[in-house]
Amino acid sequence: QVRLRESGGGSVQIGGSLRLSCTSSGYNYPRDEMGWYRQAPGKEREFVAKIDKYESSFYADSVKDRFSIAQDDAKNTLFLQMNDMKPEDTAMYFCSFSWRSEFGREYRYWGLGTQVTVSS
Repeated sequence: QVRLRESGGGSVQIGGSLRLSCTSSGYNYPRDEMGWYRQAPGKEREFVAKIDKYESSFYADSVKDRFSIAQDDAKNTLFLQMNDMKPEDTAMYFCSFSWRSEFGREYRYWGLGTQVTVSS
């Protein structure tokens, strides 16, 4: 059974930093994409950052130059370093691992999320 567990969320002041972690277990599939998404109250879940199977990183424009995604050598843990945080970063943050079969079907797994609140 695949389990993804996020940690590291909390409350931080504007301009502060947080580091999120996502620990995986039972994931024995290709790591085509390992990423972070977030969902603010009343809004749809949105992409934040991801690492693809070529170890290239991609970021949403809203977090570029402030957030940094990384993984441990074993690729079992995913990190998101968040700096210079803004109130609009307040959301539930989810990690996601996914892979695509040879037939093009995508399989995506989600954690339960960790809350991040940025305030003055």
